[in-house]
Amino acid sequence: MSLSDPIGDMIARVKNAQARNHKKVELPSSKFKVKIAEILKSEGFIKDFKVNSVENKSTLSLDLKYHSGNPVISSFERVSKPGRRIFSSADSLPKINNGLGIAIVSTPKGVMTDIDARKQKIGGEIICKVF
Repeated sequence: MSLSDPIGDMIARVKNAQARNHKKVELPSSKFKVKIAEILKSEGFIKDFKVNSVENKSTLSLDLKYHSGNPVISSFERVSKPGRRIFSSADSLPKINNGLGIAIVSTPKGVMTDIDARKQKIGGEIICKVF
């Protein structure tokens, strides 16, 4: 089965799992999704993640994080979609929720947060917003 938007699928699975208060969510793995999971972990939005490989299929398992019963990720939105790519220069990268959230940006130097992209003065494709 092929997906037209695997990152959108990842976001939908995380949102659905949090709506049901699941501790873990599993999804098909890719290098790009692992990079997003690394950013979510380093920014404190998820507890941990693991990549499991079974019979030539790798799955990404995310341990979701909750604070006093509520999910830490209050909003997780896709910005750049396959039908409409959104690019931004380093100067015009958006501040998410007045600096309380992050935007995940795909740059020529890899996938990083909007804060890191501003520091390195590089722009790129805005993948999603998290806060």
